[in-house]
Amino acid sequence: MKSLTPEPNSAAPLPQLLAATAQSLPAEVNALARARAFAEPLLVGETLDTGENILAHADAVAAILKSIGGSEAMQAASYLVYACDHLNKPQEVIAKAFGDNFAALAMETTKLVKVQRQARIAQGAVNRAATPIPMAQTAAAQTENVRKMLLAFSRDLRVVMLRLASRLQTLRHFAQTKLPVPPTLAGESLQVFAPLANRLGIWEIKWELEDLSFRFLEPDIYRQVAGLLDQKRVEREAYVERLRTQLQQELKKEGVNATVQGRPKHIYSIVKKMRGKSLGFEQVYDIRALRVVVASVPDCYAALSWVHNHFLPVTEEFDDYIAKPKANGYQSLHTIVRDESGQPIEVQIRTQAMHDHAEHGVAAHWAYKEAGVKGYAGVTAAGEYDAKIAVLRQLLAWERDLSGEHGGVFDDQIYVLTPDAAIVELPQGATAVDFAYSVHTNLGHRCRGARVDGVMVPLNTPLKNGQTVEVTVAKEGGPSRDWLNPELGFLTSHRAKAKVRAWFNALASHETVARGREAVEKLLQREGKTAINLEDLASKLGFNSADDLFAVVGKDEFSLRNIEMVLRPPEPVQPQEDTVLLKKPRVADKGAGGGVLVVGVDSLMTQLAKCCKPAPPDAISGFVTRGKGVSVHRTDCSNLAELIARNGDRVIDVQWGQAKADAKGEGSAVYPVDVAIQAADRQGLLRDISEIFTKEKMNVIGVQTQSVKGTAWMTFTVEVTDSGRLNKVLGTVAELDGVRSARRR
Repeated sequence: MKSLTPEPNSAAPLPQLLAATAQSLPAEVNALARARAFAEPLLVGETLDTGENILAHADAVAAILKSIGGSEAMQAASYLVYACDHLNKPQEVIAKAFGDNFAALAMETTKLVKVQRQARIAQGAVNRAATPIPMAQTAAAQTENVRKMLLAFSRDLRVVMLRLASRLQTLRHFAQTKLPVPPTLAGESLQVFAPLANRLGIWEIKWELEDLSFRFLEPDIYRQVAGLLDQKRVEREAYVERLRTQLQQELKKEGVNATVQGRPKHIYSIVKKMRGKSLGFEQVYDIRALRVVVASVPDCYAALSWVHNHFLPVTEEFDDYIAKPKANGYQSLHTIVRDESGQPIEVQIRTQAMHDHAEHGVAAHWAYKEAGVKGYAGVTAAGEYDAKIAVLRQLLAWERDLSGEHGGVFDDQIYVLTPDAAIVELPQGATAVDFAYSVHTNLGHRCRGARVDGVMVPLNTPLKNGQTVEVTVAKEGGPSRDWLNPELGFLTSHRAKAKVRAWFNALASHETVARGREAVEKLLQREGKTAINLEDLASKLGFNSADDLFAVVGKDEFSLRNIEMVLRPPEPVQPQEDTVLLKKPRVADKGAGGGVLVVGVDSLMTQLAKCCKPAPPDAISGFVTRGKGVSVHRTDCSNLAELIARNGDRVIDVQWGQAKADAKGEGSAVYPVDVAIQAADRQGLLRDISEIFTKEKMNVIGVQTQSVKGTAWMTFTVEVTDSGRLNKVLGTVAELDGVRSARRR
């Protein structure tokens, strides 16, 4: 493991890098010593959840920050962060002792620490669940949560730097103590913290985070590669030293003052290359590597020319990151050459400023922004503004890395915290009401007030990244209609708006159902049917529940007349001997030749049964009733079948008589028949059906309609002279738009 060598401290304060919240820490006399003295009594004997002594951890974090050029004030903040947990009113106390800026940084960093701790606790609960989620899935969820946390706080670069240094120290602690490392901690270090360090250009931290994380995640592979490095270490180092000396001397002869040194070997980088390019260990180029540091950019290309003239270059492995810097500002010349024996050697060539940036990333801005060092892109005498823009670009690029192809996370999302440090993702411009609905629908309905970072604010106050939000609620009640007014700015998220609209819709629906129930119950009282089961009544009318019936009645979409018909149905044909009396067919000539003839008993009175409404040329049978003549049914009538089963001796043969024709040659006797039509309800449906009957000269003498949930059930009673012709007319009706079926009942 490569250790970090402390470098002289930069006295330059941290710049205002990203936003108004990321203000520079003020230069304070003896800030580091004062902060440690302030925190020591609070932290002595205290340990982190990793088991590490907190004061020792803070000491190490301060040393790491110093090694990458962090100011003394920045190092001081590492102690104040851990002191917060042991103070009753940390913001007030620290602000009084060190100023508001130190207090704000300590509180923001402490908040992020709590969030990460809460996430690990939640992840542990998931892992211990009775039905465990696959490890890959839980690891992915944990990684995404940590990314969200860092994004929520990365507007203030100081917070990010403190967390990077703290995570590196945590991994070092596990390496030194040989304690087992939680896989989630090692995984997020490799997948989140190391890429962030890379984006900020802090390679010294990036490489160590990667190697330590990989060591804990895949110890067998780590040991295997480390063993391969050690096997020929002496031979390889001797070879690299001879090459280093030769290159430095030859460049000096060419007038190029250069510092040449062997480049450290990073196991994780070697493994990535072996896996990514399916290479063997000896085929990995940077096992033998040199770094050349020169004074100027022209010297870089002069050194490159000498290397390519004295060794065989691998042309496809050459990269000019000076002409085209990496997205994070990294600059250097990279080339691979082969020696006389064909062994590959990697050579990196850069200026001192480029080297400092490569090692310390954004920390190089702290050291160079006022010096106006040349040879480093983006840092000129113009200085501070360029430094701010350069770092801003890196964090924005990191956001794009994390969010894939969907654009920057901050384009439309913010992340706020509950009082328990749970992360809540919201759209930009969201308010405390949006927050409440995101946590729980009922919490949103009863939300009446809000505290943001402990301060009462109006409910329509837009929230910002990293704020802690707490809402006060009423015991009961619902949302305000004002919340749906876009001009008042109470709601931004579509989810919250939908919840509020649903509440008011449900309220209106409840009132409609209550109104419908009242109308139905009054009808039942008038009819003396209060004992009837309302669910059964709704079922008979074709509804799934009584509330569905009440809803359409309450909206005046269903006539109470339909309910009366169910409560007082027409008197049916009794199986014993009764018949339903219908009006007699209208016959132009009432002579013996018209109407229905009863075979052998011409004087008997005949009635057409209402249950099946026969009409010529239907096959018919007669049933002799007691005192009411002969009831004529269609032979397929279910009532007739029941009558025959009980009194088969009363059946008598009947047939249609020959009706006299009128002047036009048409039969003059007409018969009422029922037609049942089912269709999708639409405007003009009744008119369109009636027009067909009118066109076909069929008189409509009765209509009943019922519409439920967009479906219309319609019964037409029409007069026909020939039921066979009716079938053709129904075929025409069935072709109408929306008609699903049209049949004779």
